[in-house]
Amino acid sequence: MAKVEITKTELVWPGKYNDDGTLKEVPRVNLPFQVIETVNESRATREARKAGIQENLFDVYQGKEGNTFESGWRNKLIWGDNLLVMGSLLEKFAGKIDLIYIDPPFATGADFSFKAEIGESGFEIEKDQSAIEEKAYRDTWGAGLASYLSMMSQRLKAMRDLLAAHGCMIVHCDFRVNSHVRMIMDELLGSRSYINEIVWNYATGGASKEFFACKHDTLLYYRKSDKYKFYPDRVREQRTEKAMRRAQNPIGARISSDDTTKLPTDVWQIPALNPMAVERLNYPTQKPEGLLMKVLLSASDPGDLVMDTFCGSGTTLAVAEKLGRRWIGCDLGRWGIHVTRKRLLGIKDCKPFEILNLGKYERQYWQGVTFGQGKSKLEMTLYEYLAFILKLYGAQPVAGLTHIHGKKGKALVHIGAVDAPVTIDEVNQALDECAHLKQTELHILAWECEMGLAGPNNDVRKGSPMHEIAKHKGVKLLLLQIPREVMEHQAAAKGDVQFFELAYLEVKIQRSTPRSSSSREREVQVVLKDFVIPNTELIPEKVRSKVKKWSDYIDYWAVDWDFRNDTFMQGWVAYRTRKERKLLLTSEPHTYENPGKYRILVKVIDIFGNDTSQAFDVEVK
Repeated sequence: MAKVEITKTELVWPGKYNDDGTLKEVPRVNLPFQVIETVNESRATREARKAGIQENLFDVYQGKEGNTFESGWRNKLIWGDNLLVMGSLLEKFAGKIDLIYIDPPFATGADFSFKAEIGESGFEIEKDQSAIEEKAYRDTWGAGLASYLSMMSQRLKAMRDLLAAHGCMIVHCDFRVNSHVRMIMDELLGSRSYINEIVWNYATGGASKEFFACKHDTLLYYRKSDKYKFYPDRVREQRTEKAMRRAQNPIGARISSDDTTKLPTDVWQIPALNPMAVERLNYPTQKPEGLLMKVLLSASDPGDLVMDTFCGSGTTLAVAEKLGRRWIGCDLGRWGIHVTRKRLLGIKDCKPFEILNLGKYERQYWQGVTFGQGKSKLEMTLYEYLAFILKLYGAQPVAGLTHIHGKKGKALVHIGAVDAPVTIDEVNQALDECAHLKQTELHILAWECEMGLAGPNNDVRKGSPMHEIAKHKGVKLLLLQIPREVMEHQAAAKGDVQFFELAYLEVKIQRSTPRSSSSREREVQVVLKDFVIPNTELIPEKVRSKVKKWSDYIDYWAVDWDFRNDTFMQGWVAYRTRKERKLLLTSEPHTYENPGKYRILVKVIDIFGNDTSQAFDVEVK
């Protein structure tokens, strides 16, 4: 009998295999998460409470029909590379995600710019994607389809490992990549795990005389095992009048009351977002909530954990919130995270959620991978790191100094470590060395800064203590942010990295006039007085011309009334929406329960998605 060789069908692309024929694997990295912000109450809930609508947030959090959420659980919005994020989630969430829906980029020539609005007028500007978002796009399509398939394969593997045994995965794509992605999913989950290819039919866009107009996307629907959740009755569709007439019996009476609806097919006719839709956020890849409603209702239960690692403007998370599902969302874009946060804050009874990133741990990992690892290489690693940052900044390295690492023109340069904020003591030491060398300008490049370090960089405004100290020593001090784009190979290689001065925030802590009530003496308000974005010459003229006052640059601000030098706990928030363009510049009064010393942290996010924070110490009696 002839020997039969068993083979399998698979999709192969350049880079899938190593030269020796082994499958190329991407190392899984487990990094600790840093919680950078906690939101305990949405603005919509607070306003409803002020209007006299009684609703116990704790009851909503626990679930009105029983404890549908784990004790202490908070939904999670994560900023960062989803491959690193999912690798870090595996330790606690492997096999625990009930439903994964993703809408990854699939347009090779798409324009991912989007509209941002300025001030009370709501004047719209085209906001280009940041260098980090451009980098993601370049890495995705840099080598054409091969690089896209490598990106998707790596991430789908991680999603498979996070998916629960009864879970399902739905990947949203279009004609460009749906056949390729389906073959990858067949390979990862098995062709028998395929459930449906759902066609989302919409009517937007024009027509063509060269080909039939494309009016649909595809949702590839897979299960992890034979036991999975599927509830088509929850998403029954309305029958047309014609269909209902056909369902009538000979004497003219309808057969039953159920004839008004029918089970859905694999073609879903759901309108795409129109320019005037209430839910529209001017985000280029935003999908309608109706589409995600149908996905989540038919494939999950209340309390289930839903994940979207390309969450964009947060449609999946918003729908999960409204339907009582727990959620984890992730996106690489700073603006996407900000838009999602505002969107969630607009949902009444939104449950508490956290905003996280990998912070210094991601930077440590990047430094080790990029410049070498091991104790014997620590000195060389540090040297190469400093030389790399100096080169990106356009500076030259200098030797023989303790706190000065380089020189750019007439200015000396100090570079902060990847794993710690630049401290006031650190700056003072660099200033002393600068003064000793009789140099008059010092540039500090920092990933993060110690609270109280940042301040204005000119003599017109009241200077921060650090700048006043520098001025007293005869040195002009410039504080600049090392952007996250530094860690992205292609962004750095193509010169897309820009170092910006830290914005300046002026705040007044307003105390209530003492009265007989001791609680009134412990009441404070925060008033925004000024916000200065340095390097405004780098902002396009069409944007600057529409800015009428300093507050037009602010899109969002929030207050932590008792900051403990760790997580920002949002105690009060104000922000602009498409409907409400006015921005409150004075917070509601806050009353401290007990006398003592407190630190107030104010966070501002500008119209470009950048955040600025400043701390203020108060004492109440």
